Amino acid sequence: MINGYFFLMLFSLLIASTSQVLLKMGAQREYPNIIREYLNPFVIGGYGLLMVSMVLAIVCYSGLGYLGTVVMEPISYIIVMIMSRIIFREKITLNKILGMALIIGGIAVFYLLG
Repeated sequence: MINGYFFLMLFSLLIASTSQVLLKMGAQREYPNIIREYLNPFVIGGYGLLMVSMVLAIVCYSGLGYLGTVVMEPISYIIVMIMSRIIFREKITLNKILGMALIIGGIAVFYLLG
């Protein structure tokens, strides 16, 4: 079940996670007016990357199927957590590590036993 679409989906999730980080960076800044708040490089780039990620995920449906694609989506939580630690210096707590282990375990069970 692991094929080229699997790696394309991982790339799509990396793009989606990057877009989430860009949107958070944009939300942390102050803007002089509401138009600049929504029309700035962080927001436009974030939503642009989210659109690219969505198109790639749709392409992956043909190779992984619906269930295979949906099972991989939680990997983006792990990627966002790691990127947040690196960029925003957010703490990774024991509960986050436990959640990450459960996500990885669920995906492994699906792909190895399913």
